[in-house]
Amino acid sequence: MSDISLERLTVLLVEDSPFIRSLLSNCLKILGVGTVIAVEDGAGAIDFIQLVHQDPMKAGVMEVDIVITNWEMSPVNGKMLLRWIRRHKDSPDRFLPVLMITAYTEQERVLEARDLGVHEVLAKPFTIKSLSDKLMSVIMNNRQFVHTKNYFGPDRRRQELFWDSEERRELTDESEAVEIIVHGE
Repeated sequence: MSDISLERLTVLLVEDSPFIRSLLSNCLKILGVGTVIAVEDGAGAIDFIQLVHQDPMKAGVMEVDIVITNWEMSPVNGKMLLRWIRRHKDSPDRFLPVLMITAYTEQERVLEARDLGVHEVLAKPFTIKSLSDKLMSVIMNNRQFVHTKNYFGPDRRRQELFWDSEERRELTDESEAVEIIVHGE
């Protein structure tokens, strides 16, 4: 872990397995995360995110900094939660960083999570180092957001390549416009 203090960080942990929820919560505390709020599924997460927005004193935290959510839960799974955060009109923070944790690591699932707007995917089983690496990636690599008709989330391109040529992409339809959003500016 780096020399960055995480004591002021609030993580909303969304996991249906009591064992994994306890394990992740303890790992986050060992890494120095100041506040870990744990809920059992996406519905609990949505309720908590809305409570923080409406009444932070009652919620006990001023804001949620990062969501770590399991993929597969019932009744509201991680995909539905992520879709709500990114697209729903009642979501108070569409820019909220989301780390998806899953045992389903097939390429199609990882791409699906990416296309829904996840920041990082952490595979189960995980180590405290892999959790730390993903957490630090979310914190340190604040990617710009992209908004199109079919996508809202962090820029899916992870590297900035030098381009010394004329722009050849041309939008032909206004409904296909791409908007680049840098959160906090």
